[in-house]
Amino acid sequence: MSTQPALVAETTTAALTLGADRSSRRIRTRMERVNWSGTIILILCAVTVLVPLYVTVTMAFKTTAQAVDGNAFSLPAPFSLDGFVQAWNLTDFPVGALMSFLVTAGTVIATILLSAFASYAIVRNWDKRLFRFSFFYLLAAMFIPFPVVALPQVQLTGILHLDNPGGVIILATMFQLSFSVLLFTAFLRSIPLELEESARIDGATTWQTFRHMIFPLLAPMSATIGIFAFLYAWNDFMMPSLIISDPALQTLPVRQQLFQTQFSNNYNVSFASYLLAMAPAIVAYLFTQRWVMEGVTQGAVKG
Repeated sequence: MSTQPALVAETTTAALTLGADRSSRRIRTRMERVNWSGTIILILCAVTVLVPLYVTVTMAFKTTAQAVDGNAFSLPAPFSLDGFVQAWNLTDFPVGALMSFLVTAGTVIATILLSAFASYAIVRNWDKRLFRFSFFYLLAAMFIPFPVVALPQVQLTGILHLDNPGGVIILATMFQLSFSVLLFTAFLRSIPLELEESARIDGATTWQTFRHMIFPLLAPMSATIGIFAFLYAWNDFMMPSLIISDPALQTLPVRQQLFQTQFSNNYNVSFASYLLAMAPAIVAYLFTQRWVMEGVTQGAVKG
């Protein structure tokens, strides 16, 4: 009878010791699994983005005297909105934002539709030489940057009277088409062909099958491509500056060029203008980054 409490105590002590050993092993295993080299690289990459963003925000809310005191990392004291007011008036921000929005919206819509049409035709006719050639032709275009063909593009748009935001939309869509087709084709290969065959048995045409069945399934990848096209078109400086001939129709990035010449000392105004132009792109990416990752990873594995 007297040995039972001792056995219970020993059993409890052994169980606690075993549990502690397992917990310590789990902790050591987790610590060993930490990829410190990758973590350090990611931290450095984050710093290269967060530090300039911090300087942009703090400089935008400073007064002119604070902005030129040589201490870019100091906090505004007091906070001032004069830089935003001056940037709004100097760049005619509402008109510039409208032009940027029109160019961006047109580029996003045209890129999604054209790349979806082209990718569907290529994937479903892959056994035909013409479609395979078209695919590799589009891939080859990815290696041709706009500055290489800038001069002939400027001449052609002038001859065709496309030296306006419409011409920028067309060119931006063409330069986004290659990458978008690459993503769409990878995604389309993961969609079973039996879905289309069942729709055709029910009497659906090719257009009806694509419109009512295939294109809705492309929604995750369409969101991804739309986000990339949005960031490209909204932030682009070179193409609008070379193509659009009327200064009144220029986009926001081009209108901000005046801060590099006439108002180079008004750093608070410059950074306020940059922050105003940057804010829509940051907000759009923050709300849609989940779809970017999902769209890129879906289609990587055929389901």
